Amino acid sequence: MKKCFLFFTIFTFMHIALFSEQITFQADSMSGSTNDKSSKTVLEGDAKVTTETMEISADSIELSGKEFRYIKASGNIAGKNIKTKMEFKCETMTYDRTTKIANLENNVSLDDKENDVKIESQIIQYDQEAEIAIMQIGVTIRQKNNVCTSVYAVYNKNEQTLNMNGNAQIVQGKDTFRAQNITLNLDTQEIILEGKVKGSVSSDNKNDEQAPEEKREEPTAEENSSESVSQGEESNSDDKNPDESNPNSVEENKTEGEDPNNSTETETETQTGKPKKTKGSKKNKK
Repeated sequence: MKKCFLFFTIFTFMHIALFSEQITFQADSMSGSTNDKSSKTVLEGDAKVTTETMEISADSIELSGKEFRYIKASGNIAGKNIKTKMEFKCETMTYDRTTKIANLENNVSLDDKENDVKIESQIIQYDQEAEIAIMQIGVTIRQKNNVCTSVYAVYNKNEQTLNMNGNAQIVQGKDTFRAQNITLNLDTQEIILEGKVKGSVSSDNKNDEQAPEEKREEPTAEENSSESVSQGEESNSDDKNPDESNPNSVEENKTEGEDPNNSTETETETQTGKPKKTKGSKKNKK
């Protein structure tokens, strides 16, 4: 049995190597069968499969189809596109080595390291050659200051665009945008909203970020000259009308101008504006 199993292992590895794209694998244990039309190999325990463009590790990996075209994995899956550095995690997946399409399911996360785009969803179909990811159910995309959510979304890595449908929403700090369809350019941050558009925008953060520090400007020569002129006019007015600045001086002057021997009745104005008569005392002449 040991010789047969060893022969099967060597034969399987040689058969896979004959395929146009080289593939290597490793695991704690392996079982399977091969024939002219189809082959099947099951890797169990810390399984890992590496092609020229894709690397996949999981608890269990199954290789099937003619020349092992299909890869099926389950349990603690982690993988990446070797060329574009697109990394993913999920619980179950299938991968077609001919079409280069991967179907990821159950608690899927997709991380575009080159563009700092992080995606979470329940189902993601990832086209490796076109660099397009189609997301469904519980979609959340994070990029820079953007937090995007929707039921369905398409991410184009090459064009850096994100199209969202179904309860689509974008949150940028304190700003929120909602619509049936939202398109976001991840490079320019341009947003296009279509269908039942709603939103709320707060200017607090923008003013705080953009408002420059206030600087006290020195007065110009013209302002200094105009200020000195106005001060001169005030000074002249004080010199011409000293009584205006000191209202008591008017009464004092009137008192000094009266004849001490013949005081007469004088009229003063009360606060009500009516004249009021006040009598002065008369001295007898000797």
